[in-house]
Amino acid sequence: MTASRIFASALLILSLAFTAGCANRNKPKKDQAYIARDVETLYNIAKDMLDKEQYRNAALMFDEVERQHPYSIWARRAQLMSAFSYYASRQYPEAVLASQRFLSLHPGNKDAAYAYYIIAVSYYEQIADVARDQKITQQALDTLNELVRRYPETRYAADARLKIDLVNDHLAGKEMEVGRFYSKNRQWIAAIARYRNVIERYQQTSHTPEALHRLVEAYLALGIPEEAQKSAAVLGANFPGSEWYERSYKLMQTHKAA
Repeated sequence: MTASRIFASALLILSLAFTAGCANRNKPKKDQAYIARDVETLYNIAKDMLDKEQYRNAALMFDEVERQHPYSIWARRAQLMSAFSYYASRQYPEAVLASQRFLSLHPGNKDAAYAYYIIAVSYYEQIADVARDQKITQQALDTLNELVRRYPETRYAADARLKIDLVNDHLAGKEMEVGRFYSKNRQWIAAIARYRNVIERYQQTSHTPEALHRLVEAYLALGIPEEAQKSAAVLGANFPGSEWYERSYKLMQTHKAA
């Protein structure tokens, strides 16, 4: 943001809080008088801030529209615009709360799908790497699935379906990370549970071939070659040209030769 834009933004914010008369200039902000504005003026100020990518200020101003004119049609628009502005400013918890408020007040509104979408992508943008807790990841997946279930024909659902695949791949990656940890520490039963979870819950993800190979390793380590053979066969039938099948094949051949 340029210095001139920062300065203009500062003037605009100050003008909203400015009270009549110079005698009040040095009063604390909390003592400044409430300034009522007509709803269209407030909304247009907020929209102008949004257009200038002053997202945080825009969100606060859209909130002001609802605060001063709670029963107007502009208030309903402002609620949704506030949610988007918080999302654009990367204030994701605030975006979720604003969207949830809109849905609680207007559950049947034509823009409800968009409110659900803002909630979903707000969670999605907070997804952490697989080494960290995946609560937010699960919230993202749940909300994306709910969006698709409720509004399957919307363009928001189309984007949600793509994100669902990515989120599932991410969750599968977390399962694989934990499984590898157990394998490294020779906790084979715990490792098998993680790998099977990938195969059963996230079978369409990129982690499935490795999960099958790790099952081969784990079953052989436990002395259950029959189960290892079953996993190797599934791996060969579905991913015959993969690196993981080649590794499993060599492992099974080594075991038979032993």
